[in-house]
Amino acid sequence: MYRFLLYLVAGWSGFFVMAIELLGGRLLAPYFGSSIYVWGAIITVFMLALSLGYLWGGRASLHAPSLQRLGLILLAAAATALPVLLAADSLLEHLSAHIGDPRFGSLVAAALLFFLPTCVAGMVSPYAVRLLVPDRASAGQLAGRLYFVSTFGSAAGTILTSFYLVLYLEVNQILMLMLGVSGVIGVIAWLQPVAVDV
Repeated sequence: MYRFLLYLVAGWSGFFVMAIELLGGRLLAPYFGSSIYVWGAIITVFMLALSLGYLWGGRASLHAPSLQRLGLILLAAAATALPVLLAADSLLEHLSAHIGDPRFGSLVAAALLFFLPTCVAGMVSPYAVRLLVPDRASAGQLAGRLYFVSTFGSAAGTILTSFYLVLYLEVNQILMLMLGVSGVIGVIAWLQPVAVDV
């Protein structure tokens, strides 16, 4: 159960990040268009946020790592995505009225809405690797397996969101669904009594 939850959190985190990224394009399009500039801004923000998240997740794993804390990281990622659900339209309307250039408007909008939740979600994989790896001999194999699961989750999030979810649900409904799933998985991980020897 312990390892299953580690893989589940990592896989869902990958799903969550890619789904948010795709929905970000849908949210920004009415205000800034859907040109290569807008997608360039979104991808830049997500890549920078993930890179910092990986760094901070690795650092956080040095201090009493546990499955419970990993669950809290997932819950924090969901909580920091709440402004996307609650304030995106008003923020985007304000930014589009005050920043005429769609390149910089979309960059500022993407940073304000998506940087923090993506950064926190990026902490999950390196933190989970620390919990999964018992010794150096198996580190590469286990880390590779975990990153496989995480990246597979990203692919699933991309295809399911772009091919199916957007056909049947509105953006805010998809966001609520994802926040709900993150909340459930995060709470399950947080409630696990398992401790890891470090």
